[in-house]
Amino acid sequence: MDAFLTSLFAMALAEFGDRPQILCAALAMRYGRVSPIIWGLGLATLCNCMISAIAGSAINQWISEDPLQIFYALSLVFAGLGMVAWRRPTDLLEDWTFGPFWTSFLGLFILQLGDKGQFILAATAARTDMGVFAAAGGWLGVMIACVPAVLLHRRLAAAIPIKAVRFVGGAAFLVIGSILALSAWGIF
Repeated sequence: MDAFLTSLFAMALAEFGDRPQILCAALAMRYGRVSPIIWGLGLATLCNCMISAIAGSAINQWISEDPLQIFYALSLVFAGLGMVAWRRPTDLLEDWTFGPFWTSFLGLFILQLGDKGQFILAATAARTDMGVFAAAGGWLGVMIACVPAVLLHRRLAAAIPIKAVRFVGGAAFLVIGSILALSAWGIF
């Protein structure tokens, strides 16, 4: 249950106000149909979560507990830095003509590949050695963050202070990750 809940909350927080959420809202506005966007998001996220969980489970077999703790801590620190730092604008895939499902699936799969969420999920799977639960929690966390963006697109951005949420979430990741890293090194 630790892997499921940890990845669920971490991924929901990490994806809120991030590029996948922005792309989901833009695609929903562009196509005017939410169902294919949600299906594309769900499948792309499932594929990326499985890749992360498999990689994390493999890492678990190779290294001992303290380096796993440091790997997890660093994934949180870098996620926090990514949330509070400037980032380039999201490509809204306006030139893509694959239709709503394929544009959503391919665009979100590529966008999430190698993103901070994938490292958090891999680190969670490595630390807990429960890749399936980490993948399930991560998938649900991304869906919790992105489906409202598809359904509410313009209203969500107006109703929620995204910059403040990203800053607070990034600060939380930085603090938790720093404490875990210091603890793994025996300093804290």
